[in-house]
Amino acid sequence: MNQDSIQQLLTGVQQGDCSIEQALHKLRHMPGQFIKDACIDHHRSIRTGIPEVIYGESKSSEQIIAIAKTILEQQSLFLATRVDIEKANLIKETLPEITYHKQAKMLTCNLEKPDTTRVRGNIVILCAGTSDIPVAEEARITAKALGNPVTSHYDAGVAGLHRLFAQQEVITAASVIIVVAGMEGALPSVVSGMCSCPVVAVPTSIGYGTSFGGITALLGMLNSCAPGLAVVNIDNGFGAACHASAINRKNGFETLQDSGSTV
Repeated sequence: MNQDSIQQLLTGVQQGDCSIEQALHKLRHMPGQFIKDACIDHHRSIRTGIPEVIYGESKSSEQIIAIAKTILEQQSLFLATRVDIEKANLIKETLPEITYHKQAKMLTCNLEKPDTTRVRGNIVILCAGTSDIPVAEEARITAKALGNPVTSHYDAGVAGLHRLFAQQEVITAASVIIVVAGMEGALPSVVSGMCSCPVVAVPTSIGYGTSFGGITALLGMLNSCAPGLAVVNIDNGFGAACHASAINRKNGFETLQDSGSTV
């Protein structure tokens, strides 16, 4: 459940379209619902603005199916990360309504269109090279699923700065920018020097031997001379999108003011 669905439920009770008993039945699993191997946190979206998301890499297809069914029963946003194609195919046999995003290795369902009244602006996603696209795609799909307008530009690394400068207008107009880069991890520092908005850097595990699986990019970003640069974990496009979404999201008080409601 999310804020909208609870508001609709309470409005239904107020208007007599839904009885108190029916409302209690729908709310019975809040905030948590225990199933085999998991406790589903239906309340998380209301508390944090981000629903519970399945980390699929170490879970079996059967476990993901059981969790997904429980989430989808509430008609809630469903997201699962790090799901390989073999596992995804097994899951879709049982839950064909779920969409698989091959590059990002993500499963999604119940996505809504971005609501521009609830966000500050556009999230821009840049990645240095084509090899970084899977991590950038994880960030893009997550950010869109969380209700943000998203623009992405790929293969814009420092080896050809003209590619980046060609996007200067988009970069300047962004509300938040996610920058994904491997190798030496220089791109976020350059982007940070081109704009005034928050920049979230994502180091990737792409690179030759001394990249040490992304540690070189991570340390380079952490040691950036660009002030205010935030850095997430290696290959963590999902975490970057959640952070960017939290920055981009208007809080509840602002949303009520914008709609003309009183607090």
